[in-house]
Amino acid sequence: MTSAPLLIELRTEELPPKSLLKLSTSFAQSVHQGLVAQHLAPAQAAVQIFATPRRLAMLIEDVAGVQPERLVERKGPSRKAGQAADGTATPALQGFARSCGVTVDALELRKDDKGLEYYVHHSLHRGIPLGEVLPALLDQALRQLPVAKVMRWGSGDSEFVRPVHGLMVLHGDQLISLNLFGLSSTRQTLGHRFLGAGLLTLDHAASYATLLEREGKVIASFAERRQRIQQALNALALPHHVLAGPELLDEVTALVEWPTVLEGRFDPAFLEIPQECLILSMQQHQKYFPLGNTQNQLQPRFLLVSNLETATPEDIIQGNERVLRARLADARFFYQQDRKTPLSERRAHLDQVVYHQRLGSLGARVERLSQLAERMASALHLSSTQARRAAQLLKADLSTDMVGEFPELQGFMGRDYARHDQETEEVALAIEAHYRPRFAGDDLPTTPLGTVMALADKLETLVGIYGIGQIPTGDRDPYGLRRATLGILRLLMDKAPALELPALLAWTEATFPQGVLDSTALNSLPTFIQDRLRGLLRDQGFDQALVEAVVSPLPARLDRLPAHLQALASFRTCPEAIGLSAAHKRIRNLLKKSGSTQSVPPAPLREPAELDLQEKLQALQPRMDTFLRQADFSSALSALAELHAPVDRFFTDLMVMCEDPGLRAARLALLQDLESLMNQVGDLSCLSS
Repeated sequence: MTSAPLLIELRTEELPPKSLLKLSTSFAQSVHQGLVAQHLAPAQAAVQIFATPRRLAMLIEDVAGVQPERLVERKGPSRKAGQAADGTATPALQGFARSCGVTVDALELRKDDKGLEYYVHHSLHRGIPLGEVLPALLDQALRQLPVAKVMRWGSGDSEFVRPVHGLMVLHGDQLISLNLFGLSSTRQTLGHRFLGAGLLTLDHAASYATLLEREGKVIASFAERRQRIQQALNALALPHHVLAGPELLDEVTALVEWPTVLEGRFDPAFLEIPQECLILSMQQHQKYFPLGNTQNQLQPRFLLVSNLETATPEDIIQGNERVLRARLADARFFYQQDRKTPLSERRAHLDQVVYHQRLGSLGARVERLSQLAERMASALHLSSTQARRAAQLLKADLSTDMVGEFPELQGFMGRDYARHDQETEEVALAIEAHYRPRFAGDDLPTTPLGTVMALADKLETLVGIYGIGQIPTGDRDPYGLRRATLGILRLLMDKAPALELPALLAWTEATFPQGVLDSTALNSLPTFIQDRLRGLLRDQGFDQALVEAVVSPLPARLDRLPAHLQALASFRTCPEAIGLSAAHKRIRNLLKKSGSTQSVPPAPLREPAELDLQEKLQALQPRMDTFLRQADFSSALSALAELHAPVDRFFTDLMVMCEDPGLRAARLALLQDLESLMNQVGDLSCLSS
């Protein structure tokens, strides 16, 4: 059989829409990789992925009907291990020959690249037909699918994410007979549930997508279906634009087979409700696409994607408008009821809500946030009164009906209700901002008070949950501590509050009752933060050497980290950088080898090289202190470059680990001072790696 496209289709009941694209991609990639491993398809073969609500399918080009015959070489024992002193075959060689099904005489001797002789056996493996390879290959691919929970159906033992009702496997125009999920493969498939022409019979694998679209009213390609929906949405939205993100488009694409985009409207009176509520209601419950103007203000129009094409779409539109009207009426009722109770009165409700069994109630958490926020605000010369007021109200909207219905609105509703309660604008903005960044790439708070609230919220979560031993492991992070840590790092680096990380961790720990947190667990927290910082900086494009230079040890002032990186990147191009970096590494090794304490009193230095280095070091220290106070790290590194010649001379002329204990102690003390100075901007020893 010659090469031809291979079509595989599983026809199922409605698949989970949020998992459809991931399932189809994984299925196609696994099958393709299996065919490549079995020498039935080239690695560069084109793979078309098809995915609709009721099918997973693929079309792989250039699949051979039979594996090519292959000459397989099997390596056996070396000549020394296979041949006894009298020239007879050893048991090891005899066993190898038996395992190959031949006599010892049929084996060959071959030399490897090092000249070592070893026995080999060559055998010609016949090609196995595609139909014989596919059952095991498909079984393995299906087992590898990212399925969280499987289903069983009927009286059989088959398991899959949804019941399977049809199987089609075509190689070119040939039907490949195999059984899967208790089903035999056929040439038939089904199109759209209502618009399709019933059972469709496929003559050739390559005509699958065309036949489904023409006769079955199904656009089989997920990517093509998504593109058509996107184009129709953009065209119908004019003069406005769609406010929804790509996640909704992906989900809707997974819900329809023959998409038709329609426009609906709602009463403009509903716009009195905060637009975040309206948008979330439209997207989450109804899968509608809200529209906004050039200022991203919500308009009383929405778009919906129907799975039906009809000459009278008015019925579909009116039905969806009725459903949305009821949803928005509920939202307006919740909104109006919530505003009758000020946030300040809702604060007491949090004392009845358990935050964590070992950390107390939400009310207790709010008190910790208040203490921490006040302390940070004072350190930053912000209003401690405003900080405490914002912290007291941060979580109050969790008791509202609106947030109970739409948890994603926490913070947004707090901001709106705070404005209604005539709280200051700084407090209202801080309530919403304290959740930021909510996800990777999210915007940061825009006000200093918002930054303080966001830091307090994430620090309390990190120190509290980590401190009771709930440390993330592998891919398990139920409390989002990695996300909280990345948020803290971004806030400290990008918003540049003049706060030191060790102090923040200590202040946060002090807000918890004595004995609640485990000091052993907290001792490893800086390393956890350090690892997240490494990843964050690498993701921002900094190379490994620069990252290690500023991360190890963990810096106290993260707001200065970008300046450290920039200065080190520039310094690395200087001629003195390589020498100083190598010297720093040598100094560190010597100090580590000598031990951290010296019991022998140091003797006076007397050699010209060491006296010169000591003089240069003492003269440089005040200048370095000035540069560091001014955060002028480039000048600090340039000043360090002046030490290159005296350091080089020191190591050329002298032996640090000399026999005289007092002199050795003095030289090590000098190197200790030197290393401390060289670590001020970054670990220079990392630059030589």
